[in-house]
Amino acid sequence: MNSILKTVFVGAFICLISFQATAQSSKYKCMLQMSNYMGEGAYVVVSLVNPKGNYEKTLYVMGDDKKWYKSLKEWHKFYSKKPSNISAITGASVTGGDRSITTIEIDDSKINSGYKLRFESAVEDQKYYTSDLEMPLTTAAMSEKTEGKGYIRYVRLSKI
Repeated sequence: MNSILKTVFVGAFICLISFQATAQSSKYKCMLQMSNYMGEGAYVVVSLVNPKGNYEKTLYVMGDDKKWYKSLKEWHKFYSKKPSNISAITGASVTGGDRSITTIEIDDSKINSGYKLRFESAVEDQKYYTSDLEMPLTTAAMSEKTEGKGYIRYVRLSKI
């Protein structure tokens, strides 16, 4: 009887842990509209930035040719120190006037805690923007359209 009771408690505990693990992050549809610029496709990286302004995690990379990652200078410093497999979160670069719709996953504990999303962009032989767009990870900011400063016209998130 004791072993059955232990098995039931262990099973319930495992279920509780797995439920909490799936409830800790949410997926968001990220719609990015580029401005009308002339030139090659932009490489854009979406990063989670902590309250101190430091990179914490790469959420998505638009541009799949690794030889151009160095053009995203600040992100590349972070990525070089903590290389990770980003193949599952990498897509095509985005050209002037185009729109990109991707899915990003954000840890729920980061929302309303001083974190930001940073969209860093670079275009071959053109200006580089460390913070083309920064969006505070607040419930209010995530429900609005956020304007970019460079190649990005705006970004809008919607929870999936």
